[in-house]
Amino acid sequence: MKGLGWAARGVLAAALLSSASTQAETLIMEADVWCPVNCAPGAERPGIFIELATQIFAEAGIQVEYRVTNWARAVQDVRSGRANALVGAGVRDAPDFLFGKQSPGISRNCFYARPGTSWRYTGLDSLAQIRLGVINGYSYGQELDNYISRHQRDQERLQLAAGEQALALNVRKVELGRLDALLENTWIMAMYQDRNGGQGKLLEVGCRVPDVPIYIAFSPVLPASARYRDIFDDGVQRYRQDGRLDALLQRYGIRQPR
Repeated sequence: MKGLGWAARGVLAAALLSSASTQAETLIMEADVWCPVNCAPGAERPGIFIELATQIFAEAGIQVEYRVTNWARAVQDVRSGRANALVGAGVRDAPDFLFGKQSPGISRNCFYARPGTSWRYTGLDSLAQIRLGVINGYSYGQELDNYISRHQRDQERLQLAAGEQALALNVRKVELGRLDALLENTWIMAMYQDRNGGQGKLLEVGCRVPDVPIYIAFSPVLPASARYRDIFDDGVQRYRQDGRLDALLQRYGIRQPR
């Protein structure tokens, strides 16, 4: 700074501050749209987990960038380190990822069919009677994952949808009679039907048990992942204790299972 006038020093200081601000720490999260867990980027309500993460990381001076892609691509991006975190993951979705102790939500997966169907889910044996729709790359719990693995090439028993409109595709197939039932998280199905419902919407015909905790899971290859996991884990615990998590869930019309 020697030899610089006060005006020049001021310009240099402003430039340094501007440079620091443009280099603010940013955490990149990816997933497919799974509203209300994570909705459209930039929406007034971008999703429960997106709002929660944005608020918690902002308190630590970290910006969150949220990107949408298909689920299989999101898993691969986080696994390889192209993104920091995967939104809405169960442990079986990516067991090599870093998971916290605090689960922000619970996945209750149920079966949905056309009104008037007599079929009900009563266990794996009952699936032999139907053509079931699921989403490629999703985990539905060990028992159902094993069933999917065994029958994924048999389209008379199982059809896998992919892409950002995978749920809409499965719903349409059930409505047209090309599938007998689909399997989906109750939070997601409730919001989808609220937005796209009306006469003839699909009915719940049984649920898988037990419920599965869902998380924001962090990349196994990035050095910052353990710190990000701990920041988020501490934040979820704090928000749960002071009531902010319940308030956020209620804004989306969700009540946590007790």
